[in-house]
Amino acid sequence: MTRPASDLDGFKLWPGLLDRAAQEALRDEVFARMRQAPLYIPRMPKSGVPMRVRMTNFGALGWVTDKEQGYRYQAGHPENGKPWPDIPESVLALWRKYSGYPADPEACLVNYYEGDARMGLHVDSDEDDWDAPVLSISLGDTAIFRVGGVVRSDPTRSVRLASGDVCMLAGPSRRAFHGVDRILPGTSRLLPKGGRINLTVRRVTVPR
Repeated sequence: MTRPASDLDGFKLWPGLLDRAAQEALRDEVFARMRQAPLYIPRMPKSGVPMRVRMTNFGALGWVTDKEQGYRYQAGHPENGKPWPDIPESVLALWRKYSGYPADPEACLVNYYEGDARMGLHVDSDEDDWDAPVLSISLGDTAIFRVGGVVRSDPTRSVRLASGDVCMLAGPSRRAFHGVDRILPGTSRLLPKGGRINLTVRRVTVPR
């Protein structure tokens, strides 16, 4: 597995950017916000097949999906209707420092991987502004992350994302297919019940 130090077709990785104290602080902020916006099981459009990860969101907008309306962003939780909690200030600080983008993010998608949960190859394409990068923060067990090209059949490479790692899809890689092959159990003790939390920070609309 490779752990690139900087830039590869716009894909950037900062291994261990968050130290243990920063990871614990962010974990606690995430758990606190989950009390207002609980994890739920999203479902695929049309088929209604449940996804393998549980999700929630922070920010003005949240990414959701269900059988009836499909992939979209909306301002409230799909189950309780409440507005999403705010994005943690530490997450905003990472975006402002590393994204190189002139406006703040509007969405922070929270994916919780447990057991054999994984995420198939996909492209984040529901945002209006594709010039904005996607920033990802890993907490908990290590993930085997796969990233390819702009066509699903393009060659892919695998990267280990450990707790405290931060990566970014920008430039050509912003349109690249990517996913999570598997989680390596027991590689971190950050989360009380194990598993992995991934925060994916996004700008949805074009700044005015």
